[in-house]
Amino acid sequence: MGEAEAGKDPDFLEVQYIDLPGIVRSVTIPYESYLKKSDGFIAAFDGSSVEGFEPINRSDLLLAADKSTFSRIPWRPERARVLGKIYEPSGQRYRKDPRYVAEATIKYLADSGYGPLAGAEVEFFLFKSLKIDVLNPLRGVGYSVVSQEQPWDTEAPHSVVKRAYHLPEPMDTLEPIREKMLKYFRAFGYDFNATHHEVAVSQSEVSVKAGDPLFVADEIVTFKQVARQVARENGMVAVFLPKPLYGDNGSGLHFHLSLWDSKGNNLFADDSDGLSQTARYFIGGILEHGRSLAAFVAPTVNSYRRLVPGYEAPVYLVWGYSNRSAAVRVPATGGNKGLTRVEFRSPDPLCNPYLALAATFLAGYDGIVRKIDPGDPVSDNVYEMEGRSLKTLPKSLDEALDALESDYQYLLPVMSKELVESYIEVKRRESDAIRMYPSPVELYMYMSY
Repeated sequence: MGEAEAGKDPDFLEVQYIDLPGIVRSVTIPYESYLKKSDGFIAAFDGSSVEGFEPINRSDLLLAADKSTFSRIPWRPERARVLGKIYEPSGQRYRKDPRYVAEATIKYLADSGYGPLAGAEVEFFLFKSLKIDVLNPLRGVGYSVVSQEQPWDTEAPHSVVKRAYHLPEPMDTLEPIREKMLKYFRAFGYDFNATHHEVAVSQSEVSVKAGDPLFVADEIVTFKQVARQVARENGMVAVFLPKPLYGDNGSGLHFHLSLWDSKGNNLFADDSDGLSQTARYFIGGILEHGRSLAAFVAPTVNSYRRLVPGYEAPVYLVWGYSNRSAAVRVPATGGNKGLTRVEFRSPDPLCNPYLALAATFLAGYDGIVRKIDPGDPVSDNVYEMEGRSLKTLPKSLDEALDALESDYQYLLPVMSKELVESYIEVKRRESDAIRMYPSPVELYMYMSY
């Protein structure tokens, strides 16, 4: 990524930042103003109007540009985009800025001799249309109470659920749309490893390039914006809801994680069985804090409709080699030590990736410091182990927030207590609001009682 392309400068600059739930917000300024102020503050905003940030009596916050993220917007060449860094009026970095949290996590781990490397698999759906009737809650989300129609039309490569994995064109009609998404994504200066149709009807996956937590989180928020834009250009809707379809697989945001030393050695690789003791302790930390981590990595009411047995989403906090039913999986590498990593499968695409990646690395680091044993790897299908004494993920957002309230000390070296409390408050309000809405399935189940 660099400054403006050769030729005409853009007319406008969109300065984007991310709030606590992970929603991208922006303010547009003249490009000339950016050129004059690129080394200082380039915009101010009202922090009291951003969920989870500041009260009205101390609401002023400032934005500076992270110049490394500057890019022309490929579908609006007269505009450019830059991701912002948030500051307090005093000139200090704002500690609730999710991008700051990711930066601080990288520095904290580096001070202990660890370089964090992350990758991510972004899963999402593409629907032809999405009908939402928010003015009439009894109708729910686009449903007809009488006919129980689906709330969306699908661009389905296969009419049978759980059967669409890796289908090619012409059965996969979404491939050209994904290719356009990736052209835009590359225009922003990012790249991908692979893309394909996923298991569910109308579901896709894109694996973004690995990097440090800040870079990968930037990739994720940028890709989601790109996906929504390209979907709209094609008369479709990109949906990152973890579980939009009953009876079919949901969408995850699988994190691939490793730690490296300053000489470029993968600290998760081992000469004997392929996985170092450091990696095992890291897994132990994730499993130890997995229930409180859920509040960050599976942060919506809908997240817990995905975390159920039988749909390649984890339910139990166990780990295993090549085991997609476990919360933490150690992928096969074909003997390539550089690819040795652990995959955390609980996260979903509605998480704030800056906070989610930071919290996950902090949990793993706590496991290393405290030498937390993850137990033996599980080789069985964990979904069929019901009844055994296994630690489970929360079954609801409220349960995850309860866990976070009682288990957040491992986050405090980087995240402020105020951030954690603000995040919990925002998510409690979200859960409470949704709880008051009757759903179509409730009407279907109980109308004849």
